[in-house]
Amino acid sequence: MAFGTHTSKGITGTKGRELEGRRIVLCITGSVAAVRSPDIARELMRRGAEVYTVMTPMATRILHPYMMEWATGNPVVTELTGRVEHVTYAGEHPNRADLILVAPCTANTIGKAASAIDDTPVTTVLTTAIGSGIPIIIAPAMHGSMYNHPVVRENIEKLRSIGVEVLMPRVEEGKAKIPETEEIVEAVVRRLRPSRELEGRRILVTAGPTREYIDAFRFVSNPSSGKMGVAIAEEALRRGAEVTFIYGPGTAQPPSRVRLVRVETTYEMLEATVKALKDLKHDAAILTAAVSDFGPTRREMIKTPSDKGRWIIELKPLPKIVDHIREVDPGIFLIGFKAEFNVSDEALVERAYERLKASGMDLIVANDVAREGVGFGKETNEVFIIDGERNVVHIPLTGKDEIAKILVSMLVERLEKQKASKEEEHIH
Repeated sequence: MAFGTHTSKGITGTKGRELEGRRIVLCITGSVAAVRSPDIARELMRRGAEVYTVMTPMATRILHPYMMEWATGNPVVTELTGRVEHVTYAGEHPNRADLILVAPCTANTIGKAASAIDDTPVTTVLTTAIGSGIPIIIAPAMHGSMYNHPVVRENIEKLRSIGVEVLMPRVEEGKAKIPETEEIVEAVVRRLRPSRELEGRRILVTAGPTREYIDAFRFVSNPSSGKMGVAIAEEALRRGAEVTFIYGPGTAQPPSRVRLVRVETTYEMLEATVKALKDLKHDAAILTAAVSDFGPTRREMIKTPSDKGRWIIELKPLPKIVDHIREVDPGIFLIGFKAEFNVSDEALVERAYERLKASGMDLIVANDVAREGVGFGKETNEVFIIDGERNVVHIPLTGKDEIAKILVSMLVERLEKQKASKEEEHIH
């Protein structure tokens, strides 16, 4: 790291480059949810952003400015001085911020912003940014009764009417809580990277493990977290797609804007997938789920006694969901996943290609879960993507978000080729 660089900036870009070169001003107001602001700032930095903080006086009584200086590696604005910070950050000039994010935002600040009242550094930055056309995202946090106040709702709609994006809070325990950090970060990415190549497209994604029960509550499963499927669904959403997300019992939080179908067993996932494809026309299906290959031949609805001594369980093969997709929609673009354990690159690619041909896939993504940092439950992965002509794209170990971007870009490219080919056929 170069001399003089704040050590906190070492995390910049570690999760992705979507916000690289972007300047984001994080405004913090006097809500207890301000304790979440350092995490929000750090996640934005991990996506490549440079983050600057502006705080109201009340915010500084909840969260010390030193914490935000540590979190971002940049000085914190707590008052407006002769340096006219609001113009520096949000005025009409080339070096201004790319986006203003208010997280958390109180009902008080929402009301002032909607009425162009400037009595704190945050409200003055907002008025300046609105006047100069900088994108603004607000993440509300307040008691539920305040959020339900008709004038507060009116103020929110007034802000929306002039282009301010106001995120929906999580209403829990009588409070309108600030959205989850990941949801806030994704909103920022969407606003600053408005690539909409999948607008009007519908994508189905399966994710997570499945469970096969051997008695009333014991089951056979695998350690899939669903993170890869979530990353792909989020990337498809960012590019404008409608996403049907069929999710086994994974630990990753599913995206909030998908058509979510929760399942547990292999047969439930198969049934839900077939139903979704029959109910709505989908352009592509991406099957990331780690579906159980085997399940018990019989299940007794009892708790098998722990003193049984020996328990022999007979397993039977279960249907492979990928083999049923073409029966429902022969023209769908089909992407499957295949995991192997402790094999060579050559064997991994060969087995994946054979599976692709047998199931009629358009692309298959293969990985070896025995390798360091790869596969189930990890934040990273290393994959080989193979097509029907046996072309291979190798993605070395990297974040699952990065793999999702590459895979969805490949999908976009192939869907566009399909579209062009059909249009050419129609002309001739």
